[in-house]
Amino acid sequence: MKYKKASDVKVGVIGYGGAFNMGRHHLNEMKKAGMVPTAVAEIDPERLKVADQDFPGIERYATVSEMLRKSSVDMLAIITPHNTHAKLAIQCLKAGRHVVCEKPFAITTAECDAMITEARKHKCVLSTYHNRHWDGNVMQAVKVIGSGAIGRVVRIECHMGSWGQPRDWWRSSKSISGGVLYDWGVHLLEYSLQIAKSEVTEVNGFAHTGFWASKTRWKKDTTEDEGFAVVRFKSGTMLTLCISSIASKGYESWVDFTGTKGAYIMRGGDYDLITHNGTDIVKTTGANPPSEGWKLYQNVADHLVKGKPLVITPEWARRPIHILDLANQSAKTGRALCAKYG
Repeated sequence: MKYKKASDVKVGVIGYGGAFNMGRHHLNEMKKAGMVPTAVAEIDPERLKVADQDFPGIERYATVSEMLRKSSVDMLAIITPHNTHAKLAIQCLKAGRHVVCEKPFAITTAECDAMITEARKHKCVLSTYHNRHWDGNVMQAVKVIGSGAIGRVVRIECHMGSWGQPRDWWRSSKSISGGVLYDWGVHLLEYSLQIAKSEVTEVNGFAHTGFWASKTRWKKDTTEDEGFAVVRFKSGTMLTLCISSIASKGYESWVDFTGTKGAYIMRGGDYDLITHNGTDIVKTTGANPPSEGWKLYQNVADHLVKGKPLVITPEWARRPIHILDLANQSAKTGRALCAKYG
């Protein structure tokens, strides 16, 4: 192994924007895993000053090219708008740096495949920040559903939304963000794929646009008012995904699982398990355990130092993006599309 201990791994971030302070969050999580915060690349000089306040003495660069030229940083977290992930990741991989992209991994399947090709070519680690893989709600769902409590999973329904005009920021731009399904949708799909352990065979996508567009800064480039996808798995399980800004009734849960023997309703803090005792319906409500998102960077550090298997592989990160990409294409063409693996 190149690294004898986690503290041998020098880490940095590309992007230190003020929204959610994710640059600071990533560096702190990497530091918690034993790696050493070393460098920041950020186009806003004011945010570079903030980075220096948060991590005194950290290397600061105005461009990624300058960072790759001058810094010996080993691994970079990319925390930038979605449509820049693939280009920046490939640039870093070609320079021999390990990469963790914020989610979504990329916007298209082709981008994912190009990133994976470069990672393999340069023997670099490539992952995405699916820290919600360790959310308490999905860990509990995997445990309960995996025990056979609801029988064979037949249907998975993912949904999130409310009624309200999209904010005037880059996440509301279709061309920058990928669309309304690419924010929370990628989380809900990653949750679901932990339970629907089967290949995707077909995706059908639908979208409604135009209601909010004229009222936003992005006009025709505004994300869809609502995105909807239907996913068919080889096992026979089907999944629906709906993310909406015109959902007047809202949603009481995040993901609903229907099985042959019962149902599991997954929310942020608790869950309902609905089963049967003869003709009687038995409903149990339980609390979800604490989330353990810190395990992502701990796993990355253990992979680099100890050779432990990487949990969030680039191939795993590609799966939800492939679904979203096909849903986008399907919504445009008006027909279902077959999934492709490779």
